[in-house]
Amino acid sequence: MSWRGWGSSRAMVVVWIPSLMRDLTGGRARVSAPGRTVAEVLDALEAAYPGVRERLCPGGRLHPSLAVVVDGRRAPLGLLEPVGEESEVQFVPAVSGG
Repeated sequence: MSWRGWGSSRAMVVVWIPSLMRDLTGGRARVSAPGRTVAEVLDALEAAYPGVRERLCPGGRLHPSLAVVVDGRRAPLGLLEPVGEESEVQFVPAVSGG
């Protein structure tokens, strides 16, 4: 997959795809995409795998049942969370206390 417009020197972020979305990625559990924030990574994923954004962010906001995890830690900034050159991003079920 070519990521035109993103620059060839940019490292790729690994994104773990939830099982219910793997129909959009040809069954792949992990994909790579460029970006400096989770939102930029999501933009790149949408370009490569149309429909990803709408499933994760209906109406432009992160689905309320999901949380963003970057490098094993919940991302308090959500889609605005910065990612590093070798980061891993996951979209996991949000857990609330009670």
